[in-house]
Amino acid sequence: MAAEYCPTDYKINFRPHPPLADSIQALHARNAERLFDLLRTNGGLYLKIGQAIAMQSAILPPEFQKMFSKMFDDAPQNSWKDAERVILEDFGKTPEELFGVSFTGEPGKGVMERTARASASVAQVHWARLVDGREVAIKIQKREIAQQVGWDLWTFKVVARIYTWLFDIPLYSLVPYISERLLLETDFVNEANNSERMADLVASESRLRGRVYIPKVHRELSSKRIMTAEWIEGVRLWDKETLTRPWQGRWRQGSPGCRGAPLDAPNRQEVMEVEVIRNYPSKGHLKPNRDWWKGVNGKGGLGVSLKDIMQTMVDLFSAQMFLWGCCHCDPHPGNIFIRRLPSGKPELVLIDHGLYVQMEPEFRHQYSLFWKSLMTFDNKTISEIVRGWGINNPDVFASATLMKPYTGGDGSTSAGIKRTMSAKEQRERTYEMQQQMRKGIREILADEKKWPRELIFIGRNMRIVQGNNQYLGAPVNRIKIMGNWASRSLADSPDLSYGAKLMNLGRHMLFKLVMFSTDVLFYSSKVAQIFGRKSNLEDDMEASMKKMVGDMGFELNHNVFEG
Repeated sequence: MAAEYCPTDYKINFRPHPPLADSIQALHARNAERLFDLLRTNGGLYLKIGQAIAMQSAILPPEFQKMFSKMFDDAPQNSWKDAERVILEDFGKTPEELFGVSFTGEPGKGVMERTARASASVAQVHWARLVDGREVAIKIQKREIAQQVGWDLWTFKVVARIYTWLFDIPLYSLVPYISERLLLETDFVNEANNSERMADLVASESRLRGRVYIPKVHRELSSKRIMTAEWIEGVRLWDKETLTRPWQGRWRQGSPGCRGAPLDAPNRQEVMEVEVIRNYPSKGHLKPNRDWWKGVNGKGGLGVSLKDIMQTMVDLFSAQMFLWGCCHCDPHPGNIFIRRLPSGKPELVLIDHGLYVQMEPEFRHQYSLFWKSLMTFDNKTISEIVRGWGINNPDVFASATLMKPYTGGDGSTSAGIKRTMSAKEQRERTYEMQQQMRKGIREILADEKKWPRELIFIGRNMRIVQGNNQYLGAPVNRIKIMGNWASRSLADSPDLSYGAKLMNLGRHMLFKLVMFSTDVLFYSSKVAQIFGRKSNLEDDMEASMKKMVGDMGFELNHNVFEG
């Protein structure tokens, strides 16, 4: 019913003085709540669709942003009985037969937790230790996903069609690509393929090898709805205190599992698990704690540098975008673990490889050149590239890409909107601002046939990485690092001729000299922080971005991306 009420409500009330609503904001709020309740109540892929809307909700009214940020809350886990049925349907074996485990403490068998360690919209993860001692993460798709996926995607298309008509924004043309990505997330064979390919790419790149780790997938224990991978012990990115507190382990010793080393051998306490299972079969958690590195008082940490963590993260995702054209699009803090290497440096572990975009070489080269041109204010090249993508407003798109106002353009868009709105009565101003918002989005999506769909998820990746850097205090100059990778990739790309590589290498050397100016801004911000300034460079950029887009009819609330 929500899908029917919303368009009718907007058709009647979306005007400067709504006849059946207190304000336009109230109109947005009640319809955001209707749509949220529809998607959240149905769960499963509906929840994933809600998260897809939340990814793009910065272009929707703030009432939608606030409501849809809740889409990233933990999903309830399914019962063990449901998880067991999925295993039986995919393999024709019980969990005991497939994984060689026992839930009754049978000697010579492995152990497995019936209670999930984590639960998301599509799947939940269980810990197990196999007979040979390997500890694994078993990702089990929720049983209802397979049953409702077709219907859910059809519903998504209907809702997108309605909202395309409702907001007069060409969103429906993006539906096939988004639907394809969402469908691939339910195929764990695809996720295993992405994971193994990324592991090979990282191993082949000397600038990342030894700094980034991709968990191994156990193919013999995986299927379309089950994925078994090595268990990762590490600290989540959001636990800043544990990342930075002093290391209490031995000198030249890494944290458990670093560089793929076997986890600590079972000790006496772990051996006693068999007795625990025998006496308490319903016990939820059996995985041993490995927090010896926190010291006897439990107050220790990894003792790693936040700057090193973010440098590795930005390097990794820049290589994915600009060098490999194979981009992980869900790098939120829950999908990133940090471990300590024996050298004291951090090791970044990237998990959950279901959502990727693959970039064709031509588009990847264009995107690299676009980023390089942003750094050098090469407006002619920027305009040529984005207009080739069907985008009619280079300034707005450049600012959206950098996530800060692009000052190299002529500024005519922002100036024009300011002149138009400066004297308007408040209610009419709100209405006109949102009309301008729709106009700006239509200019970005001007030619739907040319517009690269990959930009939807690449933009999501960049915003989440920016949020990660911001949360950790902006220890690195993210934009400079990305610009450097964009420029260098034009010389390193394996699909270019040697002549083109040599020419681009010369241009890259010149680019490095130009980039010195960005260091001045970055280190000025760091000095200000040392002397008591609370904001960092990412905060400053976001504040200026919010001011600019506020004048253009947007209201950005980037917290929606951080779940």
